[in-house]
Amino acid sequence: MAFAPLVCIVDFHHARGPEVERWFGVEEGAADPAVENDWSNLPFMALSDGAHASVEDYSYFTLRRAETETHPASSLFGISCTRQLDASKLIDRPAEVTRSTVQKAVVVVSDSPQYFGAIKAQLGVVTAAWFAQKDFTDVEILQRFTESLPTLLKNQEGEADHYFGLSLRELIHEFKWQTLVLFKCALLQPKMLFFGSHCERLCMIQFALISLIPGLIRHLQDSADPKFNSCESKLVTPTSLKTSQRSSLLTYMGLPLQLFGKGSLFGPYTPLQQLDVLADQETKSYIVGSTNSLLLQQRDRYSDILINLDEHTVNVTSTSLQQALVLSTPDRRWMDFLTQTINDTWDESNPSRPKDHGYAGSEEFIRMQFEEYLLAMLSAVKLKAYLEKNQHNDKIITEYEGDPASEFSNSFLEAWMKTENYRIWNKFTDSHLFDIVDPKHPCSGGLSIEDVQRRLAQQVAEMHLDERLQNSREVIGKQLAVGQKKVSSAFDSLWAQMEAVREAQRKRQEEARLAKESEPSTPVVDRTHNPHIQHAQANIQAAGSRAGAYLSSWGAWATEKKKGWGASRSASGTPMQSPGLPGEPSPGDLKRAEAFKRDKDGFLHVSEPLSSARTAPAEVQTDTKRASLFFDAEKDVERSKEAKTAS
Repeated sequence: MAFAPLVCIVDFHHARGPEVERWFGVEEGAADPAVENDWSNLPFMALSDGAHASVEDYSYFTLRRAETETHPASSLFGISCTRQLDASKLIDRPAEVTRSTVQKAVVVVSDSPQYFGAIKAQLGVVTAAWFAQKDFTDVEILQRFTESLPTLLKNQEGEADHYFGLSLRELIHEFKWQTLVLFKCALLQPKMLFFGSHCERLCMIQFALISLIPGLIRHLQDSADPKFNSCESKLVTPTSLKTSQRSSLLTYMGLPLQLFGKGSLFGPYTPLQQLDVLADQETKSYIVGSTNSLLLQQRDRYSDILINLDEHTVNVTSTSLQQALVLSTPDRRWMDFLTQTINDTWDESNPSRPKDHGYAGSEEFIRMQFEEYLLAMLSAVKLKAYLEKNQHNDKIITEYEGDPASEFSNSFLEAWMKTENYRIWNKFTDSHLFDIVDPKHPCSGGLSIEDVQRRLAQQVAEMHLDERLQNSREVIGKQLAVGQKKVSSAFDSLWAQMEAVREAQRKRQEEARLAKESEPSTPVVDRTHNPHIQHAQANIQAAGSRAGAYLSSWGAWATEKKKGWGASRSASGTPMQSPGLPGEPSPGDLKRAEAFKRDKDGFLHVSEPLSSARTAPAEVQTDTKRASLFFDAEKDVERSKEAKTAS
């Protein structure tokens, strides 16, 4: 028998505290549902701690439905909308209202949180309208709302899964890579405690987290009490599969994983009145939330991991859990990819939708990414178990190198295999799931340059450098502008001075050129670059060296000859042959004369190129004439022969 939604009013009495004021949807004469099901904590769940600090707030919680003759014990789910009104504005103020404000909550109790999104939209409108009447005795609008709830839920049954809670885009944008840490932590079934001063946000994050496990929102019938375990008793191993149907594939792969069964509890908002349940020995794991800061002082007792939403921190108090939650390299790469996709499509005005309204970065895109990750992990675990079981069988041939499961972190898998949800999943699933889904991490393989760039970009974004350096950039920009003006003016002045110097140089060069053109032109011979002049200078140098040798030799000969001539003249007035000079030239004189003749001919031959020059330098001609005087001694020999013949 389906459970008909119930509506009630919870009032905060100044003396008695929170209490249920009235029920709607209960048959006349029926027992009070709060008394029948022992919902003594319902008023404290509906009016959360700190709700008075906001105009409107929502609370989500779980209730235990007692077993009856017609139905077994199960879980129910409540959502409340809390508002407050200035007591002076009431049309008919009761005498019991002694405070300055009146605080009330309208609560809806249903058997599934699947359609809480649609219920919340109408609940908020109805509560605001009821408060706007300023007369709480008029409850007609609440009665009509209660009557419309069955029709509202029935219309939602044929629709696809309706997810509510915090947008997954906002979840990843806030927690980044720690989103995967929280996801894997939920699979390990520790004691997870969420804390935050805003109750609605506190509950929404928890619903968003568990919604990442496909189908879990629709299978929370055992979440309200650690003693419930009805889900396992109804499970059977799937024997058929339709790969074209997503629901058939998920069921065959063993989803959803049963995080809330025997020994587990789910309480999106858990008041202090339920701490005894958290501390009970039969409560092994839970995911709960609280707005009371007293729990922060006892975090070690009530949590293995504490997620502080006000400070945006994740604190793992359990050492073994901390080691199991270390992400592998492929895990970080995968989360870097998701985070970068969210950041690239982020829209501050509408965080829940990509700014380009595309598929990448959307809610459905994120859910499909986590579904792919979870299916690959389940397949890899089955492959690992199969290989370990057949490690000594040489006939087993696998196309996978190494251990694909290690890419999901071996320490995490070892811890997960010790949980209740793994035991149930492994019991009711086929051993060859790796034949259906590829057992590979979505980001398996080595690092690429894109991964490094993405990681650096995210780390820079996490440091909020743009915000921290905003003032510094403005100051630096102003200083640079002033400095640029100063440098620009200095360069302009220097350039003007350089141009003035260049202009003066050009004027002087022009005046020198004009003065030079006005003078008569004279031929100028470039002796450095004329090849003929260079050759002539070389010949002159050679001739000069030979002439020096001849001069020294003939100078000695002429000195001896003059001595002889001077002796004969002193003896007689007629010239006579010198006694020291033979009548005929000696053989040595003849040889010397012939040698001088050959040298003379060679000298004249070498000097021939001088005549081919266009204009021989004056010093070259003078040196040639002077060199011919060195050979007058040969003429003296010829004269002595002629004189001898004549005598």
